[in-house]
Amino acid sequence: MPAPKIIEFFGEPWGGVTRFIEFWLADQLIGVAVTDQLEYGLSAVYTFFDPEIAERAPGVFAILTQIELARRLALPYLYLGYWIRDCQKMAYKTRFQPIEAWNGLDWQILLHQKKPPLKKEPPQSPL
Repeated sequence: MPAPKIIEFFGEPWGGVTRFIEFWLADQLIGVAVTDQLEYGLSAVYTFFDPEIAERAPGVFAILTQIELARRLALPYLYLGYWIRDCQKMAYKTRFQPIEAWNGLDWQILLHQKKPPLKKEPPQSPL
């Protein structure tokens, strides 16, 4: 269980109900996704997990769990939080499509930019 001061901080009244989604592996707590439930969606506030299980992608699992929770609650949106286009540590957010970003005036859909396919060299003539 998180320390009381952390619960106090994350439990501040931000305009919705704060949920602590716990992730367990057998009898060990391995992660928590602090999630606000708002009128039109969920907001992924903060996720923390045991660094020993990082190779199991607990952050991705947390987002997938939040997406499923939003569907069960009939909420149309999951807000993944602040995003900086050029910040590599935040790039994982763009893998969840469709994605919208605030451009300062309104929300706009971002198109997933795929890398161009590798060019294959034409086969060598046997002659």
